[in-house]
Amino acid sequence: MRIQAQIGPICIVRVAALMQLTDVRAPYGAPVRRRAETRLIPTSPSLGRPILRLVTVDVRIRPMTELDIEGITRIDERITKTYRPEVWEQRVGYYIRRDAESSQVAEVGGTVAGFMMGEVRGGEFGLEEPTGWIEFFGVDPDVRGRDLGRKLIDALLAHFRSQGAHIARTMVAASDQDIAGFLKAMQFTPAALTALEKRL
Repeated sequence: MRIQAQIGPICIVRVAALMQLTDVRAPYGAPVRRRAETRLIPTSPSLGRPILRLVTVDVRIRPMTELDIEGITRIDERITKTYRPEVWEQRVGYYIRRDAESSQVAEVGGTVAGFMMGEVRGGEFGLEEPTGWIEFFGVDPDVRGRDLGRKLIDALLAHFRSQGAHIARTMVAASDQDIAGFLKAMQFTPAALTALEKRL
């Protein structure tokens, strides 16, 4: 099984991590909806110094739809420098068919700025318990540092719990410290699984 994460440069992930959903910090009880953020932006200079003003930026977390393929492809291209619309068309279609409410996108000012794909499955690697698997995610580099990753993962975990899962799992390359740090901040811990591979 190949898992991919896209907060930093794209990577194939191989080291397992897990989260007990019952141990996640509240609130996770309800789906994440429209939120407003404020940030300082530069305007015209005055006396040689920039003037800063507060603006409200609308942040919305919602289930992914097929209309998001273009936005997801754009984010992937910015991260990987590769244009792959056919790849994301296939992936988006797969996850929507499996569970239309599971995978999520983040909108900032009405534009798709992040995504996270996953689903609840049982029987993976002999693990019979229902497990929420987080498998693909990415955030537009222009909006990083604004907590979109946390908001996306909150929404997925809430949905996983509603589907009967009590644990979430994902994988990350041992060399990808940015993604590992993000998952650790989300309270994921090393799993009692070992990833093995053989090149063919």
